[in-house]
Amino acid sequence: MPTIHRRISAVAGVAVMAALATTAGTGIGTASAAPHPAPRQSVEYFTEPGGHPHHRTVLAAPTPPRQLVRPGGKALKGDGAVTSIVDNGPIGSKLDVVFIGDGYTAGQQQAFHDAVRTKWAKMSAVEPYASYKNLFNVWAVDAVSQDSGVSGDPAQGVVKNTALNSAFFCDGVERLLCVDTGKVETYAAKAPAADLVVVLANSTKYGGAGYNDVKSQVGYDGIATASSNNDKSDQVAVHETGHSLGKLADEYQYDGYGTYGGAEPWETNITKSATGAKWSRWAGQTSPDGGTVGAYEGGGYYPKGIYRPTENSIMRSLGREFNLPGREAMIAGFYRHASVIAPADGTTGNGDHVGRNARIAVREGAPATTSLYWYVDGHEVSWARNRTAVTPRTLGVPADGGTHWVTAWALDQNTAVRDPAVAKTMRTALRWQVSGN
Repeated sequence: MPTIHRRISAVAGVAVMAALATTAGTGIGTASAAPHPAPRQSVEYFTEPGGHPHHRTVLAAPTPPRQLVRPGGKALKGDGAVTSIVDNGPIGSKLDVVFIGDGYTAGQQQAFHDAVRTKWAKMSAVEPYASYKNLFNVWAVDAVSQDSGVSGDPAQGVVKNTALNSAFFCDGVERLLCVDTGKVETYAAKAPAADLVVVLANSTKYGGAGYNDVKSQVGYDGIATASSNNDKSDQVAVHETGHSLGKLADEYQYDGYGTYGGAEPWETNITKSATGAKWSRWAGQTSPDGGTVGAYEGGGYYPKGIYRPTENSIMRSLGREFNLPGREAMIAGFYRHASVIAPADGTTGNGDHVGRNARIAVREGAPATTSLYWYVDGHEVSWARNRTAVTPRTLGVPADGGTHWVTAWALDQNTAVRDPAVAKTMRTALRWQVSGN
């Protein structure tokens, strides 16, 4: 019986076989070892907009249709260049999204950058991204290809020579858009930071994939692939971030899986309990994906014995919204990488020494549900509440020659979060040391 855990990687183990080979003139048999099986990964894909996903195990590094030949053995001009698309603050305080293009020639990199802006605009229009778009930085990494377009577009026999070996008809499935994950890792490492990686293939064809078992040295949780110029493929990327950022389970099922009989799933959006006690904080509430939060049987690939919070969220079908428990999980994922506020004016907010007349500022653009408080030596200065810039002198730091502390305390009080453990992550304190003279 399959387990409930998502997309367990099917990386093959090592098999060593001995075979006798006759050495000319000696008759002595020699043992030879068969090559190790090629690593494989489980991927999730969607055959049509609005449909339920499917899973398949594919090669981690698909055999390229032909080798990418770089003239003179040198890197192609512009290959690996990094461009900041959205800059909302220091990388340590933001969630950094890295887009990598494939099937774009050296002369098409501006088109790739335009596609990144368009795709991110659509992704970040989906809640809770829309309410938290200022927590994100967005980067574009140029992967220069010899050919324009990707293999398998528009037909299976089409072959393109591209930097990441992107191809439709992966493993014989037309809408499955595979990529060489090792090459993706190489390009992702060129960005200042990579918390989330999206590969945009230069295509109008509908398709994509989610690699959620990737073990990245860079540190991102997974890879989503999508067509750059298909107006529905962004939903594939949003669904996949439900896994990588929200740590959410799939809420659909396969009839052949039967009844679930394992342990309670660790994911927050599926449960064995027919009462839906895991998300009881939302019970009876109208959910943005439609309907009411309750306990609906079927999820985590099993039609029986597992329950999901709502009838049909984006974790079940594309074109939907995250349900209420899903939104909370996504916000928790955002705050695993980002902070509510970040310092401005070149300070770190980590005990910097500043003068009494110095300007202390935090970056504007905190979530609208955030309140900002200023303290001097532990006492709130109420008139300064929600101001983004102050000076220690106007806050009341005395000119007494002593050492004082100014603290900015930001608290995101979004009612979309009801789990106290998640709420604790939605706070940021920045501190400056002031000489009172």
